[in-house]
Amino acid sequence: MSNTPRKTARPLLPPAPPPAAPASTGEAEAAGGVIAVTRALQVLEAFALGESSLPLAELSRRCGLHKTTVLRLARTLAQSGFMVQREDGDWRLGPAAGWLGARYQAGFDVQNVLEPALRELTHATGESAAFYVREGQVRTCLVRVEGPQALRHHARMGEGLPLDKGSPGRVILAFSGEPGKAYEDIRRKGYHWSIGEREQGVATVSAPVFGMHWRLMGSVCISGPASRLPAEKLESLAQTVIAAATQLSYALAGNTAAPAQSPVRATHWHP
Repeated sequence: MSNTPRKTARPLLPPAPPPAAPASTGEAEAAGGVIAVTRALQVLEAFALGESSLPLAELSRRCGLHKTTVLRLARTLAQSGFMVQREDGDWRLGPAAGWLGARYQAGFDVQNVLEPALRELTHATGESAAFYVREGQVRTCLVRVEGPQALRHHARMGEGLPLDKGSPGRVILAFSGEPGKAYEDIRRKGYHWSIGEREQGVATVSAPVFGMHWRLMGSVCISGPASRLPAEKLESLAQTVIAAATQLSYALAGNTAAPAQSPVRATHWHP
C-alpha cells in the first residue's frame, strides 16, 4: 500500500490494526497458551445459534477431541455454570455463559449509547439499523433496531457473518487497513453500500465507528430489501449513516460535546 497521504473530506483517522485470528490448539501451545483453556473454549463454541443442546458424541466430533476429553471439559465447565447436563445426557450452555454475553454487551454501553443512536437512525431513514463488531475473522451484530416497514431485512444478533461480504464487514476491513483498491475507495469515501452481496435481495449502507483514541469499534449500517433501496437511494442515505456513525464515535469516546452535524475537514489516513 502506498505511503502517499490521501486527502479526504471525511473525519477518517487511523484505526487499530486488526486482531489476529484465533490460534489452533497446537499454535496456542507453541505461543505459550494454555491448551486446556483453548479446548474448553472449543467446547463452548461448538454450539451453533439456535441449538439448545448437543450429545457428547457430536461435541466430540465438532471439537475434534476424544469423548473422554470433552466429557472432562464439560464437567469442569459445569462446575462454574457454563454448561449444564440434561437428564437425557445431552449438554447445553449454562447460565454463566448468558451472563458472560450480557457483560460483554454492557461493555459497549448498549442501553445508553448504541440502542438510542440506532433508533434515531431508524427514524431518520425508515429502515432497520444495526451495529456490527469484529470478532476474529467474522463480524457479529451486537445491537439491532427494526425499522417500521412491514417488509424488512431480518438479521440474527450474535451470528458470525463473513467480513468480506456485505457493507458492514467491508467497512470494518477497510478501516482495519485491508489492502486493495476496493478498500482504498471505501476509506476515501468514508462509507460503503452493497446490494445482494451476502444475501440475495438485501441492500445495506455502512460507515465506521471509532472509540477512544480513534480505535475502530465497528460499523453502523441500515438495511432493507433491494427493491426499496436501489443504488441511488443508498447513495442518498449514505450521509445520514455517516452522521450517525460520527455521533456514535463521539459518544463511545466519551465526548459529550458531539457536533450536531458531521464535521467536514481535511485529514490524512495512513494504513
